[in-house]
Amino acid sequence: MNDTRDVELNAIGVLKRREIEARILAPLVDALSRDFGGERVLQIVRETIVGIARDQGRQLVQISGDNSLRQFATVLPSWTTEDALEIEVLAQSEDELRFNVTRCRYAEMYEALGLSELGAILSCGRDAALIEGFNSDISLERPQTILGGASHCDFQYFVSPHPAEIRAPESLLHPPLPANSRF
Repeated sequence: MNDTRDVELNAIGVLKRREIEARILAPLVDALSRDFGGERVLQIVRETIVGIARDQGRQLVQISGDNSLRQFATVLPSWTTEDALEIEVLAQSEDELRFNVTRCRYAEMYEALGLSELGAILSCGRDAALIEGFNSDISLERPQTILGGASHCDFQYFVSPHPAEIRAPESLLHPPLPANSRF
């Protein structure tokens, strides 16, 4: 992927970008699911999105020249463009970044389109891989999401004291899907 093109695409706002992606991917996922089975198709989509997110994390480092948690926190405003997210920062230091997302227009958009399951893959499912690509010494814990039915998303990033021992939990790479799955 070309770093410059990705930055240019985000100029339209990440919320609008995710809506365009979902509107294009949903019919394709539906058609492929009929021929190849929904679970297999979603697994491929999930693995692809995780790979893209890791690459985007690496691109953030190249663009910013820094892979510290404090630098990562400077990216938050791009996610909130057009009030896409309402964030309440709980803690921010060199070793910790904790915040709650109290409103998520990404979740609202996916639900309005009837694409909660795909939205969980396209948006929620990329968070752990993004930070892993940005800096594998930073771990993410996020026990719940709005798209998964919670009142808020609770993001907890920590610089790992033992980087090689801590990796993103499998539940973050493959978040639970909403019960009303259509695939």
